[in-house]
Amino acid sequence: MFTMPQTVNHPGWGKAPGALATLATNPVLAAIDIGTNSIHMAVVRIDPRLPSFEIIAREKATVRLGDRDPKTGELTPEAIGRSIEALSRCGDLATSLQVDHTVAVATSATREAPNGRDFLRQVRDKLGLHIDLIAGPEEARRIYLGVLSGLEFEGRPHAVIDIGGGSTELILGDGHEPRYLSSTKVGAVRLTAAFVKHDPPTKEEFIALQGYARGMLERAVEDLQEQLHAHETVKDVTLVGTSGTIECLAEFHARSTLGMVPSPLQGYTLTLEAVQDTVEKLRSLTVQERRELPGMNERRAEIIVAGAVVLQEAMDLLGLDQLVVCERALREGIVVDWMLSHRLIEDRLRFQSSIRERSTLALANKYQVNLAAAEHVAKLSMMLFDQTKGLLHNWEEEERELLWTAAILHGCGLHIGHSAHHKHAYYLIRHGELFGFTETEVEVIANLARYHRKSAPKKRHDNYQSLSGKSRRRLVEELSPLLRLAAALNRRQIQAVRMIQCQILGDGDKFRLLISPANPDDSCALEQWSVNLEKKVFEEQFEMPLELVVE
Repeated sequence: MFTMPQTVNHPGWGKAPGALATLATNPVLAAIDIGTNSIHMAVVRIDPRLPSFEIIAREKATVRLGDRDPKTGELTPEAIGRSIEALSRCGDLATSLQVDHTVAVATSATREAPNGRDFLRQVRDKLGLHIDLIAGPEEARRIYLGVLSGLEFEGRPHAVIDIGGGSTELILGDGHEPRYLSSTKVGAVRLTAAFVKHDPPTKEEFIALQGYARGMLERAVEDLQEQLHAHETVKDVTLVGTSGTIECLAEFHARSTLGMVPSPLQGYTLTLEAVQDTVEKLRSLTVQERRELPGMNERRAEIIVAGAVVLQEAMDLLGLDQLVVCERALREGIVVDWMLSHRLIEDRLRFQSSIRERSTLALANKYQVNLAAAEHVAKLSMMLFDQTKGLLHNWEEEERELLWTAAILHGCGLHIGHSAHHKHAYYLIRHGELFGFTETEVEVIANLARYHRKSAPKKRHDNYQSLSGKSRRRLVEELSPLLRLAAALNRRQIQAVRMIQCQILGDGDKFRLLISPANPDDSCALEQWSVNLEKKVFEEQFEMPLELVVE
């Protein structure tokens, strides 16, 4: 029985992750990874001049969040209790180290559990910590950033494998933009729960485990290999391994061959033959016997066989007979991503700073969005946002970017059909691949697009209720009317409105929208009609009448 900690709002969490306030000279950042097996925190001191970061503290707790209820799939009260206790300790450490900013992400177990968002709300309410729920491909992208911060790729193709408790990420890149990002639902905790019923596992269980891991990984491996350039072969690829499972296997191999474990483990080479030999040794031992192995973590002993099988099958499918260990992964990737978003990196990772824009335009292209029209709606949305800031809302640059993204994609639902295309847009955005955004941010973008026409947000709408917290719902309530007006002002999709000017008359008695036509002879009659049709939502939200004036 776990007693929930009563700690509220750790001062050590620092500013919100999206805050763009003046940065400290050498800010201290806490990066937290809430995984299926463990919770990890890395505290780093950032030097913006280099730019680089120094890890000053680490914290880890094996909480087994992935030990979900077998009937409902929900996170259990015990796992939630263990996780909140671990996060409370992270908060104490962050406080002692005077952390300026905290970025926390949750991955596979929380993504998939029906009560995953309830868990995140509990953490926010009890500890004051906001956690971003990130999709599998976004997790892979940040792992790639973390590996890049620790290895020099020299322009050559590298495949990265990260084996977690609930999923395995496979990535292909050459030090520039990632060529391939994937997340497959094979992880050490997940497969142990599904296939290992005896101790040690029976021959039948082991064969089933191998077959399932191989079958699940085949498609991802094939897709990765298709991204090799014409002049490249599998032999040109360097395999990089990250995560606790791979580090554990490397340490086991080092002890048995060298009699010691190199420190750091970074750069250690592990062969496929060594992995196969290790799998054969571990599968014959009981959990207790594995626990007694030198250096074996007590909880890792329970899941190491399944994790090792995933690695063995992945290496065999890839046709790569050795890997290089990298000690940097998701946590360090969170740090690099934060530095990029705050424009602290200008080196070879600079390309990543535009990942949001590029993935947005790629999704627009995928769904055949009229890009010229969408960009004009985005331009008008930005004018409305900027001119009404401090008057109708107080959102910052982070939320401005979400509105821009929603404006570019608001018409993507037409790819399915005109009828209810705003609802189609929600679905396509929600389930599309928008890299660089958290799950929460994608949900906001999808909702903004959903409400660019027809009904205003309503409590009975499932998509509106899925937004995490009152702040995000208020964000959609206040910014969707702006997108609605911008879309109405481009009714003919010919960029008829060149400029807009916003005025609040009297003491908030009236909102005047002054528009300048691109063609002086154009009355913009259809745009006027469209604005008058859509303005009711704006007027109800901001409690003032809207007057449209054509210059």
